[in-house]
Amino acid sequence: MINSKHPRILRGLPLAAAALLSGCQGGILDPKGQIAADEKSLIITATVLMLLVVVPVILMTLGFAWKYRAGNKSAAYDPKWSHSGKIEAVVWIIPIIIVSFLAVITWNSTHKLDPYRPLDSDKKPITIQVVSLDWKWLFIYPELNIASVNQLAFPANTPVNFKITSDAAMNSFFIPQLGGQIYSMAGMQTKLHLIANEPGSYDGMSANYSGAGFSGMKFKAIATASPAEFDAWVKQVRSGKPLDPTSYAQLLNPSENNPVQHFSSVTPGLFYGVLNKYMAGHQTAMEAGLSPIQLAALTKSLCKTPVVKE
Repeated sequence: MINSKHPRILRGLPLAAAALLSGCQGGILDPKGQIAADEKSLIITATVLMLLVVVPVILMTLGFAWKYRAGNKSAAYDPKWSHSGKIEAVVWIIPIIIVSFLAVITWNSTHKLDPYRPLDSDKKPITIQVVSLDWKWLFIYPELNIASVNQLAFPANTPVNFKITSDAAMNSFFIPQLGGQIYSMAGMQTKLHLIANEPGSYDGMSANYSGAGFSGMKFKAIATASPAEFDAWVKQVRSGKPLDPTSYAQLLNPSENNPVQHFSSVTPGLFYGVLNKYMAGHQTAMEAGLSPIQLAALTKSLCKTPVVKE
């Protein structure tokens, strides 16, 4: 009767394995970009190296417990034993070797996967300015003079240079399948460089709790199959309304599960105006392509523009 149950258990194993592995889809273990693939390799390598210690220790613990159990009268009894050179060698040498490997891997990967390090590519990168709000993401394309909320697009196999800040509580910008996550903070500009190795629509999110609407602070990152598809998306975005200090004030209203919005144009230097709201001086004026006076005027308008109730 016991044997008759074994086939049922065996038949259920593939289903159980599929259920467990289904959690990998769309996450960091299902990479679609160069950075994400390198990060997955690093995670697996570090896990395997640590298992080289963990697995033998678990097996030896079970083995020793069984061998030296109270009921095993044949086990050697040596109450005066206190030292073994062989055991000392194994306990010290093997961890030293593993830690040394991990140190080399950590050093190399820290520099290779530095989020501020531009990606090597023969294609011109796309710059996207990111502003985290309550509770939505604003994406500004300074080179195209367009913007969108909770949706961004870029051609596959083209590097994307993200410049990130916040006009709300601290958040964390994260596209798991493309790799990397970095914080967005008011008055600070962080950077992230990603690339999609194949076309698709990838989930983006905030990985840092920021209040009541945090669970709905998600967006879609669309990697188009060709530049023509990207141009079609840009054309669609240009059908929206302009993004100026007044319409930006509307975005500052906290909103949950905010729908996708498109903006046909953007006030020049808006991203740096938001950044400069929380900074003293005009350190970003040159990068914004504005004079210090122009940036100061824009910053003042962003600070004084009242939040418009929708």
